[in-house]
Amino acid sequence: MSATAAGISSPLLAPALSGGDTSPFLWRSGAILAFAGMLTGALGTHGLKRRAGITAADLHAWETASTYAIVNGLGLMLVSMHRRFSTHRFAGLAILTGGVMFSSSIMVLVLQRYRLFGPITPLGGLIMMAG
Repeated sequence: MSATAAGISSPLLAPALSGGDTSPFLWRSGAILAFAGMLTGALGTHGLKRRAGITAADLHAWETASTYAIVNGLGLMLVSMHRRFSTHRFAGLAILTGGVMFSSSIMVLVLQRYRLFGPITPLGGLIMMAG
């Protein structure tokens, strides 16, 4: 069933499920990011509890970072199937860059406490939202 037949008339909501331009780079990047989020979430849940100095707030921050990685990965996979956004010069790359910056900076802060990474988290969030 086509997007028009389903009652969706907006070009923003009409994914290229049958043909059209899709981005293998965005699809693969999204799959890798979602996998990394699942992996770090599982490892963090089980491994961080045994690490000295890890607080409940650290575990929550880690969970947030891994959740955002999964959500951004899935979002990239959806964007890669869209006629317009799969070839957009900014949208997919901004989601990818911002998502990686956001999640990885939180994880570095939890593991190493490098305060230099503190400003990277909101910057990554802004880039991610712009995408």
